[in-house]
Amino acid sequence: MKILHIDSNHPLLIDQLNQIGFINEEDYTSNKSEIEKKIHQYDGIVIRSRFKIDRTFLDAATQLKFIARVGAGLENIDCEYAEQQNIRLIAAPEGNRTAVAEHALGMLLGLMNKLKEADEEVRNGIWKREENRGVEIEGKTVGIIGYGNMGKAFAKRLKGFDCEVIFYDILPNLSDENARQVDWEEFYQKTDIVSLHTPQTPETIHMINQRFIDHFHKPFWLINTARGKSVCTADLVKGLQSGKILGAGLDVLEYEKSSFENMFSDNELPEAFQYLIRAKNILLSPHVAGWTIESKEKLAQTIVNKIIAHFK
Repeated sequence: MKILHIDSNHPLLIDQLNQIGFINEEDYTSNKSEIEKKIHQYDGIVIRSRFKIDRTFLDAATQLKFIARVGAGLENIDCEYAEQQNIRLIAAPEGNRTAVAEHALGMLLGLMNKLKEADEEVRNGIWKREENRGVEIEGKTVGIIGYGNMGKAFAKRLKGFDCEVIFYDILPNLSDENARQVDWEEFYQKTDIVSLHTPQTPETIHMINQRFIDHFHKPFWLINTARGKSVCTADLVKGLQSGKILGAGLDVLEYEKSSFENMFSDNELPEAFQYLIRAKNILLSPHVAGWTIESKEKLAQTIVNKIIAHFK
């Protein structure tokens, strides 16, 4: 089988595929239309997020048997049409679930203990103790939305904090030793901390909006290491201004380009984002929750294993 790699990844991915007899070719510079012209030559394609694989691209890929995305989600691929063409879709959420879970926990601890603000003050010779008094996770209720690989990994890491962990998921009967599945009514009533772990789908775009925020019985902290478009930033800002949201840790932003390689789809800073970058109760990172030294290797190995399982 002949595989085209259009994003660079850990070297083990190509090395191991070479060892078992796959033909691997790399093209990290050609644009989408140039790759579209030659994609008919390949049985497989390995991508991260360089461009969207749409219907036109898939129509050109007449020999394609699989698309492997070295990452957790598949939203940059027209999955429905690909499956109609009998193209297998491969992703690797197992590969970066630990990284995402640890990043989410780090953001939560940073927010609740005002670490960003305290660090900045001390660096400027300001020594405030009472103003930087933190809040403990112990005794709180953490509500996870989406209980797949990422949600489960986050719940596992909360086990030592003596907090209650509940979750909502569209699939039934997912409760385990780390978290209890609840309906929306109980979720809204009990939650002190919300952590988002859902893929990007039409149902999850702007899921965190004013209506969602208003349903909560208590002010809450928000962590988003999932997808930026799941949060309506303007409504998030309103929630922060009203005090309904106590603070937010955002590894992903509504304004990211679909490639995830740059921040904005244009050069202007949206008004809501201007508020976020000034707010003291906001932590931001550049879509790196799943981006650790270890996860780079794990993601590549997961993709290799799945390709071998299905095509060797």
